[in-house]
Amino acid sequence: MFRGTASVVSQYRDFAVWRFGGNRMSAFSNLPPQAVLPLGAYDLAELRRAVERAGQRLLEADCSGASNHVEVFAAIEKGFALDKPFGDDPVALHASLIELSPGDADPAGFVVMLRHLPEGAQFGAKERNDLLDVFRDAADHFFDADVAFRVFYSVDRSAGVSPLGQH
Repeated sequence: MFRGTASVVSQYRDFAVWRFGGNRMSAFSNLPPQAVLPLGAYDLAELRRAVERAGQRLLEADCSGASNHVEVFAAIEKGFALDKPFGDDPVALHASLIELSPGDADPAGFVVMLRHLPEGAQFGAKERNDLLDVFRDAADHFFDADVAFRVFYSVDRSAGVSPLGQH
């Protein structure tokens, strides 16, 4: 089904070791420089240490209090503290992300953490995928610019559940 997957992973690992100097980014060494991945498989504290060791810029948003599109975007805007506000507009968020310059991180690279994205009636899988597509498009942009841009996200499956367990 996926022939050559181990070879591709090995190539990414080899590239990361070459690009980032040996074990300097051990938490990232098996990841492509541009990726959007679920946070669940990674240790949050270790990722933060890896960002610090690599001198990359961390953009982090905690969406634990959000339950809808507007609140999610507000949490991202507050957490990222970018120069240009983007409100709840995905196009403006994308523009703000791609305006990040390599000079904003040394060496050029960004790690984004979107924690506790809600899952419920007002912000379901479609809305989450639309939001993550904004970050995937930004990762494509940074790929073309040869800048690392990794996004990690987690989903709070209890966000849309009332205290009685009903949506």
